[in-house]
Amino acid sequence: QVQIVESGGGLVRPGGSLVLSCAASGSQFSIGDMGWYRQAPGKERELVALTLRYGGTKYGDSVMGRFTISRDNAKKTIALQMKNLEPEDTAVYYCYVRARRWGRDETNYWGQGTQVTVSS
Repeated sequence: QVQIVESGGGLVRPGGSLVLSCAASGSQFSIGDMGWYRQAPGKERELVALTLRYGGTKYGDSVMGRFTISRDNAKKTIALQMKNLEPEDTAVYYCYVRARRWGRDETNYWGQGTQVTVSS
């Protein structure tokens, strides 16, 4: 199985910064796109930031210019630098990994979620 480990969630004041990290591990698999989504209570899961397998990034409109995602292909990790956080950023953040286990089709994997709360 592809395992996903998230870290970095917590409580931060408005205007503050936070870094989320995610690592994918396992054996006999290859990773495609990898990024972060978030979900607030009563709302649908939405894109935060995504790194594409062959280069490029994609950001949700609400975080563009404030968040930066980076990727380390060797370590199969991503980091999300979140700056100038707003209360509206409060949500459970989920690491997303699209991966292919050798001999099988690509599928989506999700971390269990890490809470980010932006509040005074």
